[in-house]
Amino acid sequence: MKIRVIVADDHHCVREGLVALLQRESDIEVVAQARDGMELVRLARDWQPDVLLVDLFMPCMNGIEAIRRLRSEPLACRSLCLSMQSDPRQVQAALDAGASGFVLKDNSFDELARGVRRVHAGQLFLSGELVGHVLAQGGAAPAADPTVQRLTPRERQMVQLLAEGFSTQQIADQLNVSAKTVATHREHVFAKLRIQGIAQLTRYALRAGLSTLEARGP
Repeated sequence: MKIRVIVADDHHCVREGLVALLQRESDIEVVAQARDGMELVRLARDWQPDVLLVDLFMPCMNGIEAIRRLRSEPLACRSLCLSMQSDPRQVQAALDAGASGFVLKDNSFDELARGVRRVHAGQLFLSGELVGHVLAQGGAAPAADPTVQRLTPRERQMVQLLAEGFSTQQIADQLNVSAKTVATHREHVFAKLRIQGIAQLTRYALRAGLSTLEARGP
């Protein structure tokens, strides 16, 4: 039986390249592709794959939040994160969310394929550079920001979208809710985090790993 994989990355060329490389492997089959975290969640429910190859930072819903949501559901798939950054805090955040592995985008394809197979086998997989970072921290990456757990999944999504420059109405349109609902969520987030204004929220999103500001709104 082939390892059934969904590839999630918001950059079309990167996603297509990953798919083409994975399809060359005799024991791996890419069953679907996702452009953001929301699409990944939907496709994972529909296809129920073995492994999710997840870009960490995507618009609408980032990879960590998508993994966190799917982890709470009765799905057997495992997640392998993919990122340009080797920040140990991001590694820890991904593992805390339920990821089974972490690979850097500048690693070789052989390393990526090995990660897919190891994760599918139920093992933890970190690329070589990340193992070095973890060992340098005394065997564990720094703890993720605990305040993230105070936020609901929808509130974490609001933090990402607001930090990335989307307006209240744009967020409402994306999530198919009213602008009033978005405003209410924003007020709850500010109260829980004890912050004021988008500038402070943006700094928090960066520190907590909820956004890299790569996908800013118009």
